[in-house]
Amino acid sequence: MGSRHAGATRTHESAVPRPPRTTLRQRPAALLAALVIGAVGAGMMGVQGASASDEPVAVSELLGSDAEGLIENAELTPQVAITEVEAQARLVEVAANRAQRAAEAEAAAEAAAPDAVLPIDGARMTTCFCMRWGVMHWGIDLAAPKLTPEYAAEDGVVLRAGAASGFGQAVYILGASGDVTVYGHMEKIMVKAGEVVTVGDTIALEGSRGQSTGPHLHFEVHQGGLNGKRVDPVEWLRDRGVDI
Repeated sequence: MGSRHAGATRTHESAVPRPPRTTLRQRPAALLAALVIGAVGAGMMGVQGASASDEPVAVSELLGSDAEGLIENAELTPQVAITEVEAQARLVEVAANRAQRAAEAEAAAEAAAPDAVLPIDGARMTTCFCMRWGVMHWGIDLAAPKLTPEYAAEDGVVLRAGAASGFGQAVYILGASGDVTVYGHMEKIMVKAGEVVTVGDTIALEGSRGQSTGPHLHFEVHQGGLNGKRVDPVEWLRDRGVDI
């Protein structure tokens, strides 16, 4: 009879639906509170035969190593977010800041750039701004190996570029100073009329075209414009911090 009664009891229990099992971490905060209260009560009454005089057992010891995580996760912090509209507004600010930094860097680079440069490197002056063979030589001659690069002496706009009487080929540049610089006898011209050039830009390759006895650059400066007074290029460069 006893065995049949036990079997009937198990059948009766299985007929009653049980709530789904959950882990300790998934139980609500109320259950956690109950566990804590029970743990405190057990500590006061004594655990496993401990006397009332024993020190109370810590809650973390009763609940195990997950106690801290359970307490911290009892109320989770809501996720912090912004809308895409707000993010787009921030991106506009980022773009503006980048543009400002770029402008400041460009201004700093421009301020650091020289006002003028020597129109050719590694050359030696073979003829001065002076009388030569009974006539005035209105520029300076700077000799260097053929095809040596020639540079814009200052920022400006190319007025003319091509064939020129006496020079074979020549380039005329109206500079930021208002003066016109002239470059003659080049083998190859690398700019054209109307082109904006920056100080130090390569404008031609040196040659010996026209009335010339060897590869060199004939360099002139016309003060105040193409028809202005021709001045000594050595002094003009020196006034701008460039020595030959």
